[in-house]
Amino acid sequence: MKEVGEISVQFTQMNVHLKGRDLLTLQNYTADELKYLLWMASDLKQRIKHKGEYLPLMQGKSLAMIFEKRSTRTRLSAETGFALLGGHPSFLTTQDIHLGTNESLTDTARVLSSMTNAILARVYKHNDLDLMTKEATIPIINGLSDLYHPLQILADYLTLQEHYGGLNGLTVTWIGDGNNILHSIMMSAAKLGMHLRIATPQGFEPDLRITKITEQYSKEYGTKLLLTTDPLEAADGANVLVTDTWISMGQEEEKKERLKAFQGYQITMQTAKSAASNWTFLHCLPRKPEEVDDEVFYSPRSLVFQEAENRKWTIMAVMVSLLTDYSPQLQKPTF
Repeated sequence: MKEVGEISVQFTQMNVHLKGRDLLTLQNYTADELKYLLWMASDLKQRIKHKGEYLPLMQGKSLAMIFEKRSTRTRLSAETGFALLGGHPSFLTTQDIHLGTNESLTDTARVLSSMTNAILARVYKHNDLDLMTKEATIPIINGLSDLYHPLQILADYLTLQEHYGGLNGLTVTWIGDGNNILHSIMMSAAKLGMHLRIATPQGFEPDLRITKITEQYSKEYGTKLLLTTDPLEAADGANVLVTDTWISMGQEEEKKERLKAFQGYQITMQTAKSAASNWTFLHCLPRKPEEVDDEVFYSPRSLVFQEAENRKWTIMAVMVSLLTDYSPQLQKPTF
């Protein structure tokens, strides 16, 4: 396998056109398109944060933000990012609009299409997003569903890109629940040349359909894939240790059962002894101590707060890519 950072992609020789697209799952995005989004995020972060430039790329545009679930990072990153680009975000909860009660999802999608330029929706059921894409005439962006969380994974990849200088050849280990975060990693890691090792308790495995697609990706892109129930086996040789909540919103009644099933899955320094010497830790937040102990979470190896900030830059990259013809100006990163 090639070493981390060995591959450099000449984006100037690529035809990547994302304007008008939806972003529901990273499965629908090619390797070059994913790299382009990360390049865009890096470009915006460098120019706006580090160079102090003002880029009103969303001036005159508005964003409808539908949130069925609570949020800190997704809401703040979308609101502040879209406003920083000169646009107007509108935050809408189920208490603010008639979604699913007095007004159908179909009618809501059509109305918002006439008034805004894009819809970011954080929902319970992924099927609701599929319906919205059929009825809306503007881009639909998945802010989280029961099946995927693509915006989070783009932020994770930008964070790893910044830390390691490249993604190709990294080994990413997931220890935890087979949930929407893991599904998004599975739909994209191999495309960027990353090996994936997954440890989930029996009965909490990722979706079988997604697993089959991931196996195909692994063969297609020449990466390694491991699925196990042993966290230490999964951690062996890992550059990146990743976990998430064991009890997602809507699963509170399963708490006692889940805590019992996940005994032994807490990430600790003992877990990290099996990892590579340059290991780092990611968690999308909010975090609970049973998932990862303080020694790892607050260690210099933990990239969680850089990861949280990068939610802003990657969501801005998505907005700019789907709504404008702007191209990154700075030198492309190495992937």
